[in-house]
Amino acid sequence: MTTSSLTIGIEEEYQIIDPATRELRSYVQRFLEQGQTVLPDQIRPEFLQSQVEAGTRICHSIQEARRELIRMRRSIWELAESEGLWVAAAGTHPFSSWAQQEVSPFGRYPELARFLQDVGRRLLIFGMHVHIGIEDRELLIEVMNQIRYFLPHLLALSTSSPFWHGRDTGLKSYRSVVFESLPRTGIPPQFGSYADYRRTVDTLLATGSIAEPTHIWWDVRPSEKFPTLEVRIPDMCTRVEETLCLAALVQAIVAKLVRLRQANQTWRVYRKHLLDENKWRAVRYGITGKLIDFGKTKEVTLPALIEELLAWVDDVVDELGSRAEVEYAHTILSQGTSADRQLAVYRQKKDFRAVVDRMVEETREGL
Repeated sequence: MTTSSLTIGIEEEYQIIDPATRELRSYVQRFLEQGQTVLPDQIRPEFLQSQVEAGTRICHSIQEARRELIRMRRSIWELAESEGLWVAAAGTHPFSSWAQQEVSPFGRYPELARFLQDVGRRLLIFGMHVHIGIEDRELLIEVMNQIRYFLPHLLALSTSSPFWHGRDTGLKSYRSVVFESLPRTGIPPQFGSYADYRRTVDTLLATGSIAEPTHIWWDVRPSEKFPTLEVRIPDMCTRVEETLCLAALVQAIVAKLVRLRQANQTWRVYRKHLLDENKWRAVRYGITGKLIDFGKTKEVTLPALIEELLAWVDDVVDELGSRAEVEYAHTILSQGTSADRQLAVYRQKKDFRAVVDRMVEETREGL
């Protein structure tokens, strides 16, 4: 398997904003009607009508992903503008209430709302998903087992949801907390093989626990639609460059794990409860905290761990052509994540509408 076969796909979930009130607006139906002309088969409804999801086409390099992502974001922005609306990219809205949102009437969402009740209705959250093409299913499961270790690192770099219902939650990724109230979420267990994974899925289907395999919402999972590994842990990134950095990092980590396997080596697989400890630290502190280095059995600052990660993938990024995107992690560490920037605006202005304005402004950057 070569690095060129590790294709990239990116899915993003956007907030539909009313410019007059800065609140979320239930408007997805018009977005879908208009969007099919500019983003055919790429724009989709989400659980609530104030959300809209769009996905890139299959990209064979990070440069192609950059062009596709900018085209997609620009199209979404122009759609909003033509309807007198804005869009924002962040994991939560600073002050809109989930109780005032309308569930999307499309597809599986009404039935899902009946099943999940208020746990589902609270899902006023926005994430991004990165798909990396891996056609060998056994290799995909091996990579999935090992990449779990790096999920908290990726979440910390993406944090963009410090506020909920007009409150500073004290967390950098409150989205993660809301999402984990659903069943079948969080960091997945380890699987011995693809057959082992399928047995889990088939058991849940046979017992009526899930209506379809996509109702397994783990932080990383095999895609049911595509021959890809889908990393789902990041908050929605506000800036285009942040999204590209996360996508490039995911691809580089996968490439490195594949290269290790080809050399008959492997990254150590750690127990889920230890990985959950690191995820909580990422949720709580983002890039300002410490994660546990399990090999050394000690706490290490997140910036130091990211520097180690960048050094570890250094021998694959030039072949992938993604050095600039991967190394944007330095910028995130120095300038803060979207969560850090949102908190800074609120502490200065004491106005959640000013936070929305900054989110909207940064969402438009580079388009």
